Amino acid sequence: MKKGKTFIICGPSGVGKGTVVAKLLASDPALYFSVSATTRAPRAGEENGVHYHFLTREKFEEWIAAGDFLEHAEYVGNLYGTPRIYVDQAMEQGRDVLLDIEIQGAAQVREKRPDVVRIYVAPPSWEELERRLVGRGTEDMEKVRSRLARGKEEFSAAKDFDYLVINDTVDHAVEELQAIMLAEHCRPVERTALITQ
Repeated sequence: MKKGKTFIICGPSGVGKGTVVAKLLASDPALYFSVSATTRAPRAGEENGVHYHFLTREKFEEWIAAGDFLEHAEYVGNLYGTPRIYVDQAMEQGRDVLLDIEIQGAAQVREKRPDVVRIYVAPPSWEELERRLVGRGTEDMEKVRSRLARGKEEFSAAKDFDYLVINDTVDHAVEELQAIMLAEHCRPVERTALITQ
């Protein structure tokens, strides 16, 4: 059985990564979505172990010390991390893994695993991103401005990613992600390895 690939999906808060990833997962049940751990409080309707593993800061720091994260980062005052074991298990089962993580975390994973595929999801414009952040009504304007400022800073790193997807519409973004994943499995090194087995 061939091993699965890991695809990192990054982008500014509010760009619609969650919606795009949900539709991508619905299109292919074999995909594995890595549920991150976080110290932030759950939002309305979020379930522990489904949307995030919600941890206290103390517990999160214990996991860091034990080496239980593939990556971890602090973002807008909260800690986020990817539990290593679930990613490794899915890949060994031949499943492709999606990581929805921040820029810092993506850099950590790339350092440990150079074969990961990094995809940056960008908004069609910063005005549209602001409209989406305000529209979801989960944060005050100070936090919205903080997220926009952080997003603009991080966008400079997009040029170092393997692919850039503009989320102008969810369907278009999903189609591009599907094409990227298919292309990555058709690389000559992947194909020749299969033939020689």
